[in-house]
Parts: sequence; structure tokens; C-alpha cells
Amino acid sequence: MQIVDEKGQALKQQENKKIICGVFAIILDCLGIHKFILGYQKEGIIMLLVSVLTCGIGAGFMAIIGLIEGIIYLTKSDEEFYETYQLNQKTWF
Repeated sequence: MQIVDEKGQALKQQENKKIICGVFAIILDCLGIHKFILGYQKEGIIMLLVSVLTCGIGAGFMAIIGLIEGIIYLTKSDEEFYETYQLNQKTWF
């Protein structure tokens, strides 16, 4: 499947990071590593700081967010993941 922009020109498809992001979101959920992999530095820092600065109290909430995001990432098709998270830069869920 080829992805085109609004002018109908083909876009060069980059590496799909679906599997690596999904696995990191589930395993290292509260640290926000999956956000850094996708290039979302601000969101990754938010998840990391909430987990660390609350002495682990906020880590549970961040872990739930990471788990949900990991499941969402892994259940999307490759094209849908690429378009949603890498091309359109949807940052949360």
C-alpha cells in the first residue's frame, strides 16, 4: 500500500516501529520509552517524570496508560499504525 499526501504525491515510507513500540509500551510502560522511540520527546518526558518524581505513586497510572497504548499499537494494522502514529503524530492513545 502506498501512502500519498493531499497533492496525490507518493510519500516515502519510513521504518514501521509498531512491534518495538508495542513491546516497549507493555514491558517498560511507566517509563515512556515507547514515546521516545516514536519521537514524542515531550510525552516521554511527562511519563518518565510522573513515574520518578512521585516516587512510584504515579507509576501505576503511567503503567496503565503504557499497557493500553501497547495493546492499541499491536492490534492496529501496519499501515494504520504508520499513518496514525508516525505520519500524523497522534501522541496519546
